Amino acid sequence: MQRYLIRFSYDGTAFHGFQIQPDAPSVQAEMERALSLLTGQKTEIVGAGRTDAGVHARQMAAHFDLNAPADLNAPVDLDNLTYRLNKLLPPAIAVSEITAVDSTFHARFSAKWRTYHYYIHTAKDPFLKDYSLLITCPLDIAKMNLAAQTLLAMSDFAAFAKSHTDVKTTLCEIKEARWVQTGNNNWYFAITANRFLRGMVRAITGTLIDVGRGKITLDEFTQIAASHNRCNAGDSLPARALFLESVEY
Repeated sequence: MQRYLIRFSYDGTAFHGFQIQPDAPSVQAEMERALSLLTGQKTEIVGAGRTDAGVHARQMAAHFDLNAPADLNAPVDLDNLTYRLNKLLPPAIAVSEITAVDSTFHARFSAKWRTYHYYIHTAKDPFLKDYSLLITCPLDIAKMNLAAQTLLAMSDFAAFAKSHTDVKTTLCEIKEARWVQTGNNNWYFAITANRFLRGMVRAITGTLIDVGRGKITLDEFTQIAASHNRCNAGDSLPARALFLESVEY
């Protein structure tokens, strides 16, 4: 049995998240269908994490196992497998590479850092409407960045996590949280952590925008985080503007 790491990207618009769903399309289901067909083996993949319905990934990672070829002198041609996968997968999913890894490697548990970006724009642009959120009210980006920096000193993010999930802990380590300007009317919120809770990035971003609008103060932002109560935080923003940017091992 040989284990492989696969890196790929996807437009999440048409999917109900990465993870397989009983009656809805998912990225994982499409990947497993294609891999099983090409390898002639029932192939299951284990992702580096989950993304919610409508969330995109510029770089997702997963692992899968294959039985060793009957002819040990004929290893799997990974470049050819990558090419054939891309031919078989829908246009919304693209595989960038497949590499052999040690059997101890685990796409989820071996990952050290994950980075998400949430994109916003402040002037109407028809070419951004599907992948960025339009904010028409004035924003104080400097205050939003000050609030974002307070996240680095926090450890419990229950206030920004979806309620009634099966997670055993709401503790996370964040090493980056900042707003980055990419154009006159374009920004993204970059956040890197060892793990993320369900809905966490969209809830944090929504609460930071409340700071930028003057709806809450910096002190109130830290109080919300310390409350560990999701009801106190801001709205969960739309999924279409959220991208998983990278997974680091």
